Amino acid sequence: MKATNQLFDFHPDWLSHTLANTSTDLPETKTALPDGAQVSRKANGVLWLTPPADRANPNQEALIISAGVHGNETAPIEVLNTLVSELFSGEWSLACPLLLILGNPPAMVAGERFLEVNMNRLFNGAHGKPEYSGLAEGRRARFLEEMCRQFAMAHQGLALSHYDLHTAIRPSKRERFALYPFVDGRSVPAGQCAFLLEAEVETLLLQHKESTVFSSFTASTLKAESFTIELGKVEPFGRNDLRRFQGIERALRRRFRGEAAPAVRPPFDHLTVFEVVHEVLNTGPSFRFHVPDDVANFTEYQPGTVIWEDDQDDYRVGTAPEAVVFPNRAVPVGQRVGLMIRARCTGPALSEPPCT
Repeated sequence: MKATNQLFDFHPDWLSHTLANTSTDLPETKTALPDGAQVSRKANGVLWLTPPADRANPNQEALIISAGVHGNETAPIEVLNTLVSELFSGEWSLACPLLLILGNPPAMVAGERFLEVNMNRLFNGAHGKPEYSGLAEGRRARFLEEMCRQFAMAHQGLALSHYDLHTAIRPSKRERFALYPFVDGRSVPAGQCAFLLEAEVETLLLQHKESTVFSSFTASTLKAESFTIELGKVEPFGRNDLRRFQGIERALRRRFRGEAAPAVRPPFDHLTVFEVVHEVLNTGPSFRFHVPDDVANFTEYQPGTVIWEDDQDDYRVGTAPEAVVFPNRAVPVGQRVGLMIRARCTGPALSEPPCT
């Protein structure tokens, strides 16, 4: 029996199988590809792939790639599905251990960002909070954490990277950008900057504190080089212009095959680096957010502009312009309404390739 039939129950591909089994508790299923690579379907939407023991891993790395943590962000899901189909059809061979994750299959079927609670706020143990008890998205986040832990332990000694792929719910003045989770004392390796540029991602946002998103968990707990990567705009399945996602597809395929990184070339030859200067939180009933609901990510505000206020406090842009990302006033009290960011000079760890 073909490996695809064993893993996907005669569905044509990984994605269609995942969407058809959102209400099924699938058992682990293992098989081998004709070239000897081992594949385990750990659960619905989770594949653990291992090259043959005698195959070289030139980049000495193991990779975790996730998409669909928000179910309506479909383009990265389709990119991963394409790469899995190529591998299973023998178009290329896998060189490094790989954990592939489609994060929230029920939300994918519904075409919604999430069903009960934003799953990308449930990592780093947040799924254990009482308010999330019994929620399916909390259970899924806990399971995905455990899968990543097991994968990292199985491949100690290899460089571990995690790329959590998303598309944005709002327009952005910078179409593709990456977020680097905060880990005290850590700076971005030049090789990771080069990978982002290879993927046609020209903007990097340095996070200011540990958070409960998926990439922060793998960075802080598993010591992975982790990034949340925003790749464009939300569209339903079948409506994505996948030509706009060829950068990330080519870059991932190259990594999966264990090939050397290409030289950095124009126009993708420098990163613009931002840092967080203020986190906007919903402070309660008197909170007023002065950023319009339809504003694009990276919209800039001039010094002195009032961004938010309540009956006791406010926040004004400082002495240099600041931009807003992820503005969303419709969040519970205490949660993030948005981030104010500012372009910064780059440190030496970001100097190859050059950043601005």
